[in-house]
Amino acid sequence: MADLKALAEQLVNLTVKEVNELKSILKDEHGIEPAAAAVAVAAGPAAGGGEAAAAPEKTEFNIELTSAGANKLKVVKEVKELLGLGLKEAKDLVDAAPSVLKEGVAKDEAEKIKAQLEATGAQVELK
Repeated sequence: MADLKALAEQLVNLTVKEVNELKSILKDEHGIEPAAAAVAVAAGPAAGGGEAAAAPEKTEFNIELTSAGANKLKVVKEVKELLGLGLKEAKDLVDAAPSVLKEGVAKDEAEKIKAQLEATGAQVELK
């Protein structure tokens, strides 16, 4: 029984990246579809208590550029303007994708920046 409690605690404390890796393992190696895994993982935090329930109401986000897409030059220019960087620094950030462009950004500003970057063809995630 103690092993199950330890496993439950580990599941509740998984990061988003770890949940995605778990989802891939369950699908590829065990044939469990992602929807079923998402339901199982989503049920975990609900049983975890109030702390886990507050997590979805995140107010600060990190803006991560996952890919520049086909129009890299436009993305570099947009990153340069949005972050107030020089051309070389902006290009280095875009070339290093996936890379965090900005940390601790308010939700409204993060969504605005994400929309601007996606309009240039970039793939962006808020974490």
